[in-house]
Amino acid sequence: MRQIAFREALREAMQEEMRLDENVFLMGEEVAEYNGAYKVSQGMLDEFGEKRVIDTPIAELGFTAIAVGAAQNGLRPIVEFMTWNFAVLALDQILNTASKMLAMSGGQVGCPIVFRGANGSAGQLGAQHSTSFESMYANIPGLKVISVSNPYDAKGLLKSAIRDNDPVVFMESELMYGEKGEVPETEYLIPIGKANIARVGHDVTIVSFNKMMKVALGAAEELQKENISAEVIDLRTIRPLDWFTILESVKKTNRLVIVEEQWPFASVSSEITYRIQKEGFDYLDAPIRRITSADAPMHYAPNLVSAYLPDIERTVKLAKEVMYVRK
Repeated sequence: MRQIAFREALREAMQEEMRLDENVFLMGEEVAEYNGAYKVSQGMLDEFGEKRVIDTPIAELGFTAIAVGAAQNGLRPIVEFMTWNFAVLALDQILNTASKMLAMSGGQVGCPIVFRGANGSAGQLGAQHSTSFESMYANIPGLKVISVSNPYDAKGLLKSAIRDNDPVVFMESELMYGEKGEVPETEYLIPIGKANIARVGHDVTIVSFNKMMKVALGAAEELQKENISAEVIDLRTIRPLDWFTILESVKKTNRLVIVEEQWPFASVSSEITYRIQKEGFDYLDAPIRRITSADAPMHYAPNLVSAYLPDIERTVKLAKEVMYVRK
């Protein structure tokens, strides 16, 4: 199977859907003439023209409002934010209009729109460019939230998101755009709301998503060296969340560790922990443990960046703790 970069997988998803449906269009900062801040939309202006690949001013609230209005009137916009940190300015439209319109109109007016862009830390970018937003948007009824970790999932889930009739928040990572992975040349879709078992195991379940999957899989490799078999689950979709896959894994392993690039309070791991203890308490042989980002703004110094983010070493330590391995 061919190997393509993460940015190419996203581009192919958008191109294929735009060829299939003339109502689909892309808009955002630098998506047209500059080919995208991360070159995700490279060549799309040449293929689809300026009416369907639209450069916007640096005015997130304004162009998001235009896109939401277009979605309410029969079009299917894809809105690219250069980073989800900037999308905070557009939250009024995402929260108060896109997510609520179907309910407020009694089911008469939908909002089929995809909001996508880079999310989370990308190294030494400072506090205002390093926040992960999955848990914040997953707290909003009416939105679907997707957070992908590899090119295959990126393409299949973005195509599903574009076809979905609800507003979808699609989280990527600046650090992954150049990473390559296997992606079929034939068309495929991945259903929204279905997690993926990225590694089969039987001693402990490790759940993660987005670029923290590298930490989860790396920890599983290290644990295997000590004959501890970790099952690793990639959530892929944060809302709706695939509780069943997590619960079935916990029934097998009896232990759960969650790794996420979120602040700890009211995070994705908080919700998973509540739900699994509620529905799977009798299967747990140890308390659920989690590793999150530090409960503080991200700093710039390299040593503080490392201390802020989850890593393999600490994940291995937690997995050993729930296995009651003290070394």
